[in-house]
Amino acid sequence: MMRFEDILGHEQIKEYFKNALERHQVSHAYILTGEAGMGRKTLANAFAMALQCESGKADPCGECHSCRQFLSGNHPDVIYIRHEKAGSIGVDDVREQIINDVTIKPYSGPYKIYIVDQAELLTVQAQNALLKTIEEPPEYAVIFFLTTNSDSFLPTILSRCTVLKLKPLYDQVIKDYLKKQLKVPAHQADICTAFARGNLGKAIALSSSEEFAQMQEIVLNLLKHVPDMPVYEMVASLKEMKEANLNIKDCLDFMQLWFRDILMFKATMDTSLFIFKDEYKYIKEIADHSSFDGIEKILAALDKVKVRLDANVNFELAMELMLLVMKENIV
Repeated sequence: MMRFEDILGHEQIKEYFKNALERHQVSHAYILTGEAGMGRKTLANAFAMALQCESGKADPCGECHSCRQFLSGNHPDVIYIRHEKAGSIGVDDVREQIINDVTIKPYSGPYKIYIVDQAELLTVQAQNALLKTIEEPPEYAVIFFLTTNSDSFLPTILSRCTVLKLKPLYDQVIKDYLKKQLKVPAHQADICTAFARGNLGKAIALSSSEEFAQMQEIVLNLLKHVPDMPVYEMVASLKEMKEANLNIKDCLDFMQLWFRDILMFKATMDTSLFIFKDEYKYIKEIADHSSFDGIEKILAALDKVKVRLDANVNFELAMELMLLVMKENIV
């Protein structure tokens, strides 16, 4: 099913779509913007299905001929734009699939709907070519641009579209979904949720990712044993991360979550605020051997190493300096 009520979060956008349906005030062009995995395509699909639904209600019925066609991926009046080149959506793509096609009336539904995924890949020329279609569309045409970056659009396109920005979901919503629907263990759901930062799609992917599990194992082994691990062993852990082709920025984000737990515990002594609830013993030990100033220096070093890596500073040197700060401030 693809009902609005089945979509987690994004209440304002869902309400906006429902009101548009009930009041018959459907725009001809929408830009749905947000991180990959946040639900842009799910929302666009739900709205498209509702627009074509024969029930005429704000939520698609899922049972009429139109809904069944949509759910099977065979609705003739819902078109997903393809593109030949991996890195761009060009003039020929939009001319063939939208501009020339939109003049043909819908085959069966009240609307003809075009869904452009990865719309940030639209070239300037393609956007200019679409401008007239967006300015003077047939009354039955609706175009969805799904993007991770609305700044990639020309001002002339932005001004003629309804822009809807997806917001991060509350952590508890994501935790509950992982634990109840996907049966992810509670401690792992906490870690995936914290790492996803409100992005349900990312949290789901992390919960079953072998690479993420491998990263946890390697990075946690390093973090838990900082007080008694010689520097050469810490450097060996860095080598292990690199050889495993782990995303180093993800590793650094993971480290920041760890030291966030230590800082929270040191400030409040409240274990319920932990992300790493299964690691109480190690978090307490490191908190006992650290000062507030020391933990803040470590967090600052983690921020600094990200900047250095973005500036293409030598990887080993930048990371080793960060480890030395970590070692010096956990005594």
